[in-house]
Amino acid sequence: MALSHKARRRWSLVILLVGLPLYVVVAVTVVNWLGVKFGRPPILLELAVYVGLGILWAFPFKYVFRGVGQADPDQDAK
Repeated sequence: MALSHKARRRWSLVILLVGLPLYVVVAVTVVNWLGVKFGRPPILLELAVYVGLGILWAFPFKYVFRGVGQADPDQDAK
């Protein structure tokens, strides 16, 4: 079942306002835990991990975010 444009807009707001901050907290916690357990990695490796995690979160939600900034195609032009 495909999501309507209105539903995709609502889900994108929920993902950005609730899910993304939670993801950031989890990612920072995991990287810090790994730093405590194995020693802090070099700064460039740590930066690469954060950049990778910053890109990785969006892939599962690509369909939800597609076309959200456009006008609703289901509405009649008035």
